[in-house]
Amino acid sequence: MDSSYSENASLHVSNYGATSLASSFSPSSSSSTSSRYENQKRRDWNTFGQYLKNHRPPLFLSRCSGAHVLEFLRYLDQFGKTKVHIPICPFYGHPNPPAPCPCPLRQAWGSLDALIGRLRAAFEENGGKPEANPFGARAVRLYLREVRDLQSKARGISYEKKKRKRPPAQQIPTLPLPPQPGAS
Repeated sequence: MDSSYSENASLHVSNYGATSLASSFSPSSSSSTSSRYENQKRRDWNTFGQYLKNHRPPLFLSRCSGAHVLEFLRYLDQFGKTKVHIPICPFYGHPNPPAPCPCPLRQAWGSLDALIGRLRAAFEENGGKPEANPFGARAVRLYLREVRDLQSKARGISYEKKKRKRPPAQQIPTLPLPPQPGAS
């Protein structure tokens, strides 16, 4: 990996908690009415494009696979802020350890999951075919599941899927049916 990329990059934390790497790559102009999600998606897309450009040898998006996406996610780990305890750490499985430890900082699973979601959408919005989307590759899904499970155990935090709140069923008053002709 070319070190010039890390020199031209800074860590960006969006307003809603997802962490991504935002490069100094000049983004295309967008309207001021874009949502935070759209702006973050554009920044993530530009960052991934810059990563491909600085990759040795340089990669074209059309040649990008799930393996390259995994390489990108592992690269982003160096900018992580989430302490992930290793199994031999005395704080393994504790969500709030009482003292510092030498365990590594990593990207949080939720941040990676959100990043992949945005990049998956951006790929298709930029002309990619859904069946060729490297961000939806099986290897990427398995990696995210593995990171989630590892971080859940290491940090003592359960990542349960949130249950959707369904509106309470309204009682519809039932009216008696009118008598049928010929029925006595």
